[in-house]
Amino acid sequence: MPTTTTTPAALGYRMPAEWEPHAATWLSWPRREGISFPNAYDRVMPTFREMVAALLSSEPVCINVSNGAHEAEARAVLDDLPQEQLTYYTIPTNEPWCRDHGPIFLTRAEDPQLAVIDWGHNAWGGKYPPFDLDDVVPTRIAATFGLPVYDGGMILEGGSIDVNGSGALLTTESCLLNPNRNPGMTREQIEQRMRDFLGVREIFWLSRGTEGDDTDGHIDNLARFVSERTVLAIAEQDKSSANYEPLQENLARLREIRIGGEPLEIVLLPTSAKIERGDLVLPASYANFYIGNEVVLVPTYNDPNDQAAIATIQSAFPERRVAAIDCRELIWGLGAFHCLTQQQPALP
Repeated sequence: MPTTTTTPAALGYRMPAEWEPHAATWLSWPRREGISFPNAYDRVMPTFREMVAALLSSEPVCINVSNGAHEAEARAVLDDLPQEQLTYYTIPTNEPWCRDHGPIFLTRAEDPQLAVIDWGHNAWGGKYPPFDLDDVVPTRIAATFGLPVYDGGMILEGGSIDVNGSGALLTTESCLLNPNRNPGMTREQIEQRMRDFLGVREIFWLSRGTEGDDTDGHIDNLARFVSERTVLAIAEQDKSSANYEPLQENLARLREIRIGGEPLEIVLLPTSAKIERGDLVLPASYANFYIGNEVVLVPTYNDPNDQAAIATIQSAFPERRVAAIDCRELIWGLGAFHCLTQQQPALP
């Protein structure tokens, strides 16, 4: 379907909040020869299986695979799970991080239908070529379902934004204003593009991310809306940590935010102890949870703070089951459950 030039917001579209009802969750299955899990593909498969099993208890799951052989490899991991809500699509990808290369789905109340935004994707500032397959995933999914697709006209990963579904958006300066994304655009131009395409009104900027985060500070490792005015935010208590100062600055900015004249309710999430592999610090974050219809996937790290993080997230979603899954192998890919998933909202 040809790309449309009228902006989605002008046509009544918006990006729903993640906790609103889903029609499905999308994943992109990792490739053994990919770069995300070097020498660790088989070790990470049990985590993928546990993630999909938890999702299937909540909603349909759609999985992008490169070809029949790739699908067979995924089925070998998942075939003992219920299959009636599991669908494979031949949409090749370079890497498995569907949050960042997958479609941002939009909905509208009048004449209800889905639409897709295809933002540009350059592998987190050109860090991990090739990314040609990832860059066209949204348009390929839109074509599969005959959905209108809008060219976002700039580089934007899904993990760099978080919305409350009611007009507010959180992001970070270190990512969206980084010259490795959109060097020819000003902050004001980027803000206007997000208003035009995501149906948001207010855009709130935090500062930067944590040590080891190769995304240049994605918001989904830092602070997440869990209701219109409630945000779960990572806080570091150890003043000697490299993360203490940036996270304190982010908290200060969150405390200044007003939505409808009212301050946010800020609920603190702990940090885990530093996880290192070789010379890399891995960006383990409890904020990288994913909100399904009936389940919340929570990454854990065999850390003393796991239980506090689980309890905090459970309190935010009392009617959903928390599936706490060990991510010590998954985080070797520098991401967790939110990075791997992309929600397809249900039509209103």
